[in-house]
Parts: sequence; structure tokens; C-alpha cells
Amino acid sequence: MYQQMKDIDQTSNNPWAVFLIFLRLGLTSFGGPVAHLSYFRDEFVLRRRWLSERSYADLVALCQFLPGPASSQVGMALGLSRCGYIGAAVAWAGFTLPSAIMLMLFAFGISSESTVISAGALHGLKVVAVAVVAQAVWGMARNLCQDVSRITIMAASACLMLTQPSAWGQVGVIGVAALAGRLLFKPESDVTHESFSASISHRAGLFWLTAFVVILLGLPFLTTLVPDQTLMMTDGFYRAGALVFGGGHVVLPLLQTLVVPTGWVSNESFLAGYGAAQAVPGPLFTFAAFLGASMDTGLPNWLNGLIGLFAVFTPSFLLVAGALPFWDSLRRNIGMQAALAGINAAVVGLLLAALYQPVWTSAIHAPQDFAFALVAFIALLFWKAPPWVVVIISGGVGHLIC
Repeated sequence: MYQQMKDIDQTSNNPWAVFLIFLRLGLTSFGGPVAHLSYFRDEFVLRRRWLSERSYADLVALCQFLPGPASSQVGMALGLSRCGYIGAAVAWAGFTLPSAIMLMLFAFGISSESTVISAGALHGLKVVAVAVVAQAVWGMARNLCQDVSRITIMAASACLMLTQPSAWGQVGVIGVAALAGRLLFKPESDVTHESFSASISHRAGLFWLTAFVVILLGLPFLTTLVPDQTLMMTDGFYRAGALVFGGGHVVLPLLQTLVVPTGWVSNESFLAGYGAAQAVPGPLFTFAAFLGASMDTGLPNWLNGLIGLFAVFTPSFLLVAGALPFWDSLRRNIGMQAALAGINAAVVGLLLAALYQPVWTSAIHAPQDFAFALVAFIALLFWKAPPWVVVIISGGVGHLIC
């Protein structure tokens, strides 16, 4: 399988090829959503050249606007751009199922430990996340913040997020940056963008957006008519995925209020699963699979896990598929391009803020941690080592020395 992954051509539109690419990312992308976006940039902008730096930043900006896990939404959009709905499905499956299966196995009691990897290996993975995010900030800043105005927007965005850290603050920063871009920048009229939505019509986009709203409003109504635990779990997980800005770390406490007070999952099991979710690669939203597999609804536990997993990720697909057709035309507008110039600079600032909090503060506690991160950063940026190799080596080194 490794040879198959290695030999995939950068222009391939084959669903199996897309699945293998995202499977490798799903097996090696530690560090949370910010690090995931950095891995994606390295894989799809720098290595495979599926899209330009500008278009990738545009896509990240869109997914930052949408509720749900931004990295998973970016992956779905990339899959859509390669081979339509099947591409979105296989991209999601490859990136998501590894961590979902690990967490479901943990819930089944296959692992008798409270964590799925050692504390030392986990620390090594946190340290390498610093290098991965730093590389992304470096590269994106060089391409997207090339003048004083953009650098100022970047710095202001980072400062605001560091002093007012919240999901809604993130949305506000992007909105203000869009306004600043409209006022400050005059983009060239002949700037071209790749299309993300060639296979999705505006009518289809409206259908997916309508489906998102109908399900969001319909599930609570159904639970009043049919007070079934599985249906209530589906409703709660869907709402969590549909209404949460800020990614996995924000959705976890909301899931806690859903499953612990109701007695569906004990607080001890929830905390153990939360620890495991920090230790596995892939999106944190897969914690829903652990919670579902931990519930006793009368259905098989593995089925509960899959229901929870699909429920929490379905809003992301509906929003991405619904928004992309309109986003593709909007970003060709001169005024929108000016706004996107400001938004892109703000996205770099948001990544810079995240590099410090929580990535740096959770990993760099001693001089040797900084040295470890520096070597990983040099390996990624100058030695051109593949990120997944650096991740595996860092986890192993952390296990041996910590």
C-alpha cells in the first residue's frame, strides 16, 4: 500500500488514489485542526500542486466561516474538486476512519490502558506539531503577506485572537479583515482562480443547503414525536456539528453536556475518551465515534459509533457542497478578491496565534523541547523531509527520551 501511495500521480482524478492520499494523512496528521491544515498545504499545494497558495487560502477562509471542523471541510472540498461527490466521500473516509476506528476500539475495551500511546510519544507529537504549524505560517506569510498592509492585518489578527480567544472572535476577525481588504486593496482584474465546484451546480448547492436546514430543524421535532435514544443522539450530534465554530476542541465540551448529564456516558469514560482523542491522528470530531460506541441504546455498539460519527460530520458535507458553487463565483468578483486579500492575511494571523496558543504552550516546556521542535522545523522546511516521516520519528523519539 505504501508503494501505491508513493506512486500516485499529482494529476490523478481516481477515487482510489484520492482515498490513499487522505488515508496516509489520516494515519499521520497529529496536532489538531491547525496542524492538519498545515499538512494539507504541504501535500496539496507544495507537493501535488492540486491548487495554488492563493486558492488554498481562499478555501481555508471559506471553511473558517462555516461551522464544523475546518480541516475535514477542506479535505471534502479537495475531494469534490478531484472527482465529485465520490471524491468527497473517499477523502473524508481516508482522513477520518483511522482515528474513528481507534477510538471505537478504545471504547470497546480492546485497550486496557487509559491512553492509546505513551505519554512520551504524545509529547513528541505535540512538539512536532509546533514545527508543522511554524512551517505553514512561514510559507503562507511569504506568499500572502507581501506588503505593509497585509503584514499589519496579519499581526493585528494574531494579537486580537491571542487577547480575545474565542470561536466567535475568530469569525469577527475574519469579517473585519474582509472589510479592511475592501478598503485597502485593488486586485488585478485578470487574476485567475481554479474552480472547486465544476461538478456542482447552483441548483445542487441550494439543495444541499436546504437539506442542512431541514435536518437541523426536523430532527428536534422528530425526537418529540419519537423519544428514542438513538434518534436523540443523532439530533444532538448533528446540532453539535452544525452549530459549532472553532473545531474539535469547541465541540468536545458541547458533547459532554449532551451525553454525561443524561447518563448515556459516564464522566470517567468521557474523560478517558477525551484523552485518547488527543493521542490519535485525524480530526477531533471523531470523538463522536467513541461516545456512540460507549452508549447502550439497544443497537450494537459499533453501529452506535458509526451513527454518531456520521451525524456529527454530515453538516460539514452539506455546508461545503452547498457553499462551494456560490463561493466559486463570488471569489472571482473584484470586490470579493479585495476582501479575500484581507481575509487571507487574517488567516495567516490566526495560524500565527494558534502557533503560540495552544500549539506552543502545550508542547514547549523546556529548552530541549525547543531544540526538538527546531530540528523538526529545519527538517521540514530545508531538508524537505516528508511530514509523515518527521511525525513518526518525533513520536518515537519522544517515547524513548521522555
